[in-house]
Amino acid sequence: MTGAAWVLAAAESRAGRISLDAATVLLQWAVGGLFFCWVTTRHREAGLGYGWLLRGVYGAMAILAAVVGVRYGGPVLRTAGAIAVAVAAVAVLAVSVVQRKAGVSGHLADHDRRSARVAAMTGIDRDVDDDADDDDAARGPEFAPRLDLLAPAIGVIGLVAAGWASAAGGGPRLLGVARVLSGAAFLGAVTDAMLLGHWYLTQPGLPRRLLNEQVRWLGYVWPFEVVLLLVPTGMFTVFSGRIDDGYGGMLGWFWIACAVTTIVLVVVTRAALKERAYSAVMAATGLLYLAILTAFGTDLVARAVLAS
Repeated sequence: MTGAAWVLAAAESRAGRISLDAATVLLQWAVGGLFFCWVTTRHREAGLGYGWLLRGVYGAMAILAAVVGVRYGGPVLRTAGAIAVAVAAVAVLAVSVVQRKAGVSGHLADHDRRSARVAAMTGIDRDVDDDADDDDAARGPEFAPRLDLLAPAIGVIGLVAAGWASAAGGGPRLLGVARVLSGAAFLGAVTDAMLLGHWYLTQPGLPRRLLNEQVRWLGYVWPFEVVLLLVPTGMFTVFSGRIDDGYGGMLGWFWIACAVTTIVLVVVTRAALKERAYSAVMAATGLLYLAILTAFGTDLVARAVLAS
């Protein structure tokens, strides 16, 4: 997060020109992260702990967004949305914990397939539980991944309010809303991809296609993020000097470097994941660490410089 901290420091250093709303950034991050949590959990293959981790982290971010909004002001609907996102994330987390005994169907099925292969290779058979159906009934219903859509669906309302208010100084309101929503998807995709890469240490048998899917989503969102930040009044006005970034144009060049490097890292990460060795997943995770820094630079630098 050093890149984000640097941008915030730069924003505070120039009163009246550069500003960045921390509450909006936190809510963006939480909503995007919770949405891409569902992108993975809907496959019912990642262990329960992965969902617990993401709901807890992003629920805490939503709480911080609400606290900052109450303390420093801002759109009431955005603050209310942050509170609602936090409540929904915690509630869904609680449901998942209560239903933990049912496990995750895809994870359990994969475990059984692997055990069968080991038995076939070694000739050592596992004991078969003849009462498996009765055990499934006793464990109760499995957690429904669609519940993970509740918090981001609520959060979109708060983000729309934040984007609308961000253009209150005279800029296009729809453009402000689009930038906030694309930023939420952008930050959420890159963060969840990195966290999912780490989850392979906990669950080594997790199919690699889940991480590939998150990286693809990051690549899909990147063009929208960049184009919306270039649309006038956008980064082109910084490149031309019509907007003074206060650093002799350095922030404009920094933004270009971040934007280009992010998509390059996406391409390299996808190439790394084509390697068969398990170490390829760890290499991809390391690349995604760098992508987080450049993605935050892409989103936060532009919005800080363009803020009125």
